[in-house]
Amino acid sequence: MKNELAAWSSFYVTIGSAAASLTGLTFVVITLVTSMERTPPEEGLAVFTTPTVLHFGTALLIAALLSVPWQSPSGPAICLIIIGLCGLGYTISIMYRTKHLRAYEPDLSDWLCYTILPFLAYAAVFSAGLMWLSAMRAQAAFVIAAGALLLIFLGIRNSWDVVTFLVARNIKRPGSRTQSQHDEP
Repeated sequence: MKNELAAWSSFYVTIGSAAASLTGLTFVVITLVTSMERTPPEEGLAVFTTPTVLHFGTALLIAALLSVPWQSPSGPAICLIIIGLCGLGYTISIMYRTKHLRAYEPDLSDWLCYTILPFLAYAAVFSAGLMWLSAMRAQAAFVIAAGALLLIFLGIRNSWDVVTFLVARNIKRPGSRTQSQHDEP
């Protein structure tokens, strides 16, 4: 058991450190950008920003759990299965919320990066937990790594997407008014 995870220890230290740092950075940037808004776009933040932070947090959780000196192979497997199931359920709820957005119509890249690929990442984590239980641990380690890395890269891409959307929406051009000024009577 120990040998199976020991080979991956530096990978999980790297993933965990990246996830923790990126989560903090996302909080700072979103706070700075949304302070430019008169009224924050709560519907969009719930659909686009919160899942991004959750993906970083999940990658951190996976890294932490797989760094624990487990006494039995069933411990990490059960944790991965639970994380995968929770992530799948949460992603389905984000799909529903995305479909029912009123203030914004998501495009193909939004559907791909905020719902479809996260669903696949959580499915990979869930599947890896099942593989781990069935003693396919060497293969499961690569599937876990793929799922965690996909969550990190989606988090990076989605953070950039949200920030650039909010900044572009708030840029004042000479002779023009911002969107929030257009809405005022």
